[in-house]
Amino acid sequence: MAIALPELLDERQVILRLRSRKLPNALREITQLLAQNEKIDNAEIFLQQVLTRDQEHPSVVENGVVFPHARSDLVNEIVIGIGRSRAGIPVGPNRQRAQLIFVIGVPERLVNDYLICVGTLVRLLKDDPTRSSLLHAETPREFIDTLIANL
Repeated sequence: MAIALPELLDERQVILRLRSRKLPNALREITQLLAQNEKIDNAEIFLQQVLTRDQEHPSVVENGVVFPHARSDLVNEIVIGIGRSRAGIPVGPNRQRAQLIFVIGVPERLVNDYLICVGTLVRLLKDDPTRSSLLHAETPREFIDTLIANL
């Protein structure tokens, strides 16, 4: 893999207490954080790309985790923004609750790297102790360190 997952994880791109109770608003919170950190060029257009993709192919919640994403020319590299909601946010047609939301932007040229990254995240987040540690992390740094330690 050309890009290592730890290089994509940044504590400045983690929100441990999402204010939103609905998925579009939560995605907006996370997208705005990515824009503040200069990871995406236009937060509103990127958000629309993520929402459009999610309408066409609804995200599936597994183990309280969801990965809404978009292939976009608004990002120069794979970007990951993470939001956590202790109560969970209803997602998809079955309204399953997602407590961890990983918003991912990927340039077309890095689709294979994206698949490897998401596969690695899915494998990590299937582990109950890892997921529990992430749900109880006190700081964004602790959250990221937990992910990296379990790679």
